[in-house]
Amino acid sequence: MASSVTAERAATGWLLQPALELRPVDPDHAREALADVAASAAENELPRLAGLLAKDGEVQRFLAAVFDLSPFLRDLARRRPQMLAALLDRTVPERLEAIGSEIEACWQGEGVSEAELMKRLRLLKTEAHFLIALADLAGEADTQATVQRLSVLADGCVRAATAFLLADAHRQGKLKLPDPSDPAHGSGLIVLGMGKLGAHELNFSSDIDLILFFDHKAVVGDPMEATDIFSRLARRLVRIMQDRTEHGYVFRTDLRLRPDPGSTPLAIPVEAALTYYEGRGQNWERAAMIKARPVAGDIEAGEAFLKELRPYVWRKYMDYAAIADVHSIKRQIHAHKGHGEIAVKGHNVKLGRGGIREIEFFVQTQQLIAGGRFPELRGRETVKMLSQLAGNGWITAEARDALASQYWFLRRVEHAVQMVADEQTHMLPEDDEGLERIAHMLGFADADAFSRAFRASLVEVERHYAALFEAAPELSTGMGNLVFTGDVDDPDTLQTLHTLGFQRPSDICRVIRAWHFGRYRVTRSAEARERLTELTPALLEAFGKTRRADEALMRFDEFLSGLPAGVQLFSLLQSNPALLRLMATIMGAAPKLAAIITRRPHVFDGLLDPALLSELPDRKYLAGRLSAFLEGDRAYEEVLDRLRIFAAEQKFLIGVRLLAGSIDARRAGRAFSDLADLTIGAALDAVTAEFEVRHGRIAGARVALLGMGKLGSQELTAGSDVDLILLYDHDPEADESNGGKPLAPAHYYSRLTQRLIAAVSAPTAEGVLYELDLRLRPSGNKGPVATHMEAFRKYQRQDAWTWEQMALTRARPVAGDDGLCAELAGEIAAILAQPRDAAKVRREASDMRKLIEEEKPPRDLWDIKLVPGGLIDLEFIAQVAALTGKFTGKPGTTATADILAGLAPDYADAGMREELVRAYGFYLAITQIIRLCLTGPFDRDDVPPGLSDLLLAVTDLPDFSVLEAELKEKAATVRRDFDSILRGRKK
Repeated sequence: MASSVTAERAATGWLLQPALELRPVDPDHAREALADVAASAAENELPRLAGLLAKDGEVQRFLAAVFDLSPFLRDLARRRPQMLAALLDRTVPERLEAIGSEIEACWQGEGVSEAELMKRLRLLKTEAHFLIALADLAGEADTQATVQRLSVLADGCVRAATAFLLADAHRQGKLKLPDPSDPAHGSGLIVLGMGKLGAHELNFSSDIDLILFFDHKAVVGDPMEATDIFSRLARRLVRIMQDRTEHGYVFRTDLRLRPDPGSTPLAIPVEAALTYYEGRGQNWERAAMIKARPVAGDIEAGEAFLKELRPYVWRKYMDYAAIADVHSIKRQIHAHKGHGEIAVKGHNVKLGRGGIREIEFFVQTQQLIAGGRFPELRGRETVKMLSQLAGNGWITAEARDALASQYWFLRRVEHAVQMVADEQTHMLPEDDEGLERIAHMLGFADADAFSRAFRASLVEVERHYAALFEAAPELSTGMGNLVFTGDVDDPDTLQTLHTLGFQRPSDICRVIRAWHFGRYRVTRSAEARERLTELTPALLEAFGKTRRADEALMRFDEFLSGLPAGVQLFSLLQSNPALLRLMATIMGAAPKLAAIITRRPHVFDGLLDPALLSELPDRKYLAGRLSAFLEGDRAYEEVLDRLRIFAAEQKFLIGVRLLAGSIDARRAGRAFSDLADLTIGAALDAVTAEFEVRHGRIAGARVALLGMGKLGSQELTAGSDVDLILLYDHDPEADESNGGKPLAPAHYYSRLTQRLIAAVSAPTAEGVLYELDLRLRPSGNKGPVATHMEAFRKYQRQDAWTWEQMALTRARPVAGDDGLCAELAGEIAAILAQPRDAAKVRREASDMRKLIEEEKPPRDLWDIKLVPGGLIDLEFIAQVAALTGKFTGKPGTTATADILAGLAPDYADAGMREELVRAYGFYLAITQIIRLCLTGPFDRDDVPPGLSDLLLAVTDLPDFSVLEAELKEKAATVRRDFDSILRGRKK
């Protein structure tokens, strides 16, 4: 198809057919300009081109308009008509590809001097520049293709110049290159393209921003010499690229984005650069590094350098203070560049309000916030990242589409402005004729039509930008005095605080004065105190609505007292009113979550993810997050610490979803259990790898972790311990491991299990991962901590007590060798399917329940686990059913709710099943909330109002007295059903 199109175009004598109709501003001048170019073609002995230009048709009218609208392109065509003649035989893409190949090779060959290289690069770049502009104006290439072509052109020119300079330094004996025929490879010279070059978004008359780093160890022995050698090379590179000669220039080149350009050499050692960025790097430099890309020199070394910089650029925790800092640069740009109201004439398309820079800042700031946690948001290209941000829920689809459309429109305007005279400008003309010229270049009927479209574009960009950055959180008006200066309470302020809901306003004044006087580390900086001053009204209003305002604010005060800095937090809360409300709810209703935030402030960062409340924390989601969090080679201790950090953060975020109502109690239980599976499984992997370094492996070794109790039934709460059994298997002939310190199998796995217990349960600076309980293993605390698979099988089939087999109904392989886990699941199913004396099982279960009541009586009605008719009754009903063949559901089911729903009709009739399932859901909802919010037992006489509200919300009941009545009724119903099923008593 493409070849037939080319043949058809060739028949017309021209291979660039305009898809857009351009109209000149001055038709007479346009005809004269075309005639001048035709005359030049004749003088240069290009009769085919001269003849074509002398005709009248669509192509000729297009070229006449181009030459009228762009004096720059007209002069190029007049001086070098050969560039136009090339399109008689080749399409623009074909000729650009050929030019690219010539650029890549232009440094090669015997006797190529620097002057000759400069000439070749300038001639080739000029032709490519000319053709790219023609194709853009003709509509053969859209703006995205144009910026890509310009960037590829710049890449090639920089690569060729760099290769020449490296080869020349090798010839002079200043460098010792590994492969002189491919100078860049292994040279240690890193040439990073920054800004629009790095993003493949170069504009028509753009500078190219480069930074040069080098690894002196690669090709130079003395580091002092290396700095001098590579800095001279950098200076020559700039000269080759930008010095104006009779043939023009290649690209204006700027090296000022390097670290501390006023006091550093033009090329900087890698070690020095990393030290700078990690210790002194500025936030604007982080933003700049988003688009950094190795464009020349040692590409592999460049990629490795950027990988080293990832932790600096992509911080793990979302950083709103950094965003505010970057945003201040934008305000400075406005101040220094005459930022004002939206206009058309003289408007700066790049820096003006609603301009290209606002779209770039819109994207880059979101990337800085979230890129540390979401690698998919680390791309360089603006429009692609708009799409990714929308896909991740950070911006709306409407914002994505609007900003993407306006970005390409504004880039087209920018190109038109620059194509007129090849000037590095972003300003629309001030005069009517100049504006009319731009309008015609863009295909508009006149300047008025263009002005309307341009102004609409700026307004739309500004609307999205302002919504993101410049909308202050709304605070209620008429709040009253809030004065916290001096040492004496302001009477009106005390009244305001009382009106807001604070019972001890004088104490609150004292606390807030402590903040503003900088008595905590968090408020010692002037900027932090300024941010807190702005935030205080909204903070007090939010805490006042918790109905336990004094306690909430005191917990917040405790939180602040332990923070090292506060600017980020205060910026975050001020820019996110919903987040402030959630903080107040946690401080007022959930002391346990408040304690987590106080100990680990960084967990709060996860709340900034806009997808948090819509994205379910299922196993796939958690596994992906954990994999990203553990990415890279890490020391054993660091892995264990990162597991603790990850688990603490995710427990908190699961809890927040539960508080917000985006997941129910059942889903929370599964999420807490999936989190435990994954993190304990990762700990097992780390422990095993570390153990094998010293003790080696046992032939045929396999390990599986069996989750018991609430982990096995996937009903963990925020505060649950974890019940586990470690099982192992190996070749029967294996008598010891093959490491430097061999161990017999039983000893090997006993030691491995003890290591796992320590890895998971031992407190570190990051706390405890989980408290492990291994007492459900065969023989309990008297037996070995690790159990051979065959011993487990034999014990469970021959020696296990009824209560142990009841516990086995909740058993589930959670980590370890897949084959052994599958075998274990099959073995458990077979054990549970064994024939049993059902009456005996029911009797022993009933006796056990009676013993528990005697030895551990419930505290009160709210001791939901132990109260007669509480959770234990329900669990026993389900376990006995699973053990005696009275469960009709899917084999391998361990969840209590699912087993209750699938009870056989001759075990529990339909009405009883419904009662039991509803009671279990009711208990589970209450238990999950209480365990999430409280560190100790539930005290009926001291229920935080916020917590009572949460309990009413999850149970859908109108007030607390009704909740208590419902609890009593459910307990009585469950106890009657328990007695009927397990004790044979009639209801």
